[in-house]
Amino acid sequence: MKLNGWIIYNGYLPGNKFLDFAEWIQQAAAKQRIDTNIYKNNELLGLLTSGSVNLLGTGRDRLPDFVVFADKDTYLAKQLELLGIRVFNSSETIALSDDKIASYQSLALNHLPVPKTVIAPKSFHKTTKNPIDDYQEAINILGFPMIVKEAFGSFGEQVHLVDTRDELAEKIRQLQSRPFMVQEFISSSYGKDIRLHVVGDEVVAAMSRHSENDFRANVTAGGKMQAYHPSSGEKRIAVTAAKAIGADFAGVDLLIGSDNSPIICEINSNAHIRNMFDCTGINVADFIIDYIKNEIQ
Repeated sequence: MKLNGWIIYNGYLPGNKFLDFAEWIQQAAAKQRIDTNIYKNNELLGLLTSGSVNLLGTGRDRLPDFVVFADKDTYLAKQLELLGIRVFNSSETIALSDDKIASYQSLALNHLPVPKTVIAPKSFHKTTKNPIDDYQEAINILGFPMIVKEAFGSFGEQVHLVDTRDELAEKIRQLQSRPFMVQEFISSSYGKDIRLHVVGDEVVAAMSRHSENDFRANVTAGGKMQAYHPSSGEKRIAVTAAKAIGADFAGVDLLIGSDNSPIICEINSNAHIRNMFDCTGINVADFIIDYIKNEIQ
């Protein structure tokens, strides 16, 4: 049976980074004689009526055998699943990965190594009185400096380092009405981390990242890359972390503890693969397509 797939990315985001990911997947599929079409999420609208679940837009007359969902539009991913299409990664996995608080809860539940984390109480609107006093016990547990991390964000842009109670109070004031957490700062990993790309049950590629002028190692924020050979323990943690959120494939970022032990920083269900190729020469897209073939045939 000849397979047909869709690759979906967000049509509203600026730049070509997400289209680039989709094209890498498409090229890997073509090598395996799998036909694929690339669509923007705004070209496929979910339609709900009293009697049906359907799609509006391009391609709706011939549904695919699978979808590689390179986006965070979980409602569209769910709509495709309701139509009986196998989506990689699933809507539930994408939602868990996108919400860092929810993903940390899943990791902790599975007894995986994470920084000590305190979830900020939910505020639905900004208050006139700063609630810094509500965080005193968290301050006692975590100390300073401390990380303030928003639940939703990308490329390290919603991760903040605060050094004092006053700085924390100001950051809380700014973030009121947004979900966030406060977190232990892993000083031994200042400006450096490890990205492991998991596909199925294995780590297929890895690189270390470091920044000379920022506590975050993200390449987008100026971090440098180097090919990395993870230990068996690091591989085991990365694969188990991906499974904890139900991921078929994911980028797992590890911090380096004071005793060189790995600590999970985050899991990205839509980790980009060009940087990994540029750094290691390994095309993760080939592994993703192999995995999909084995899953659906």
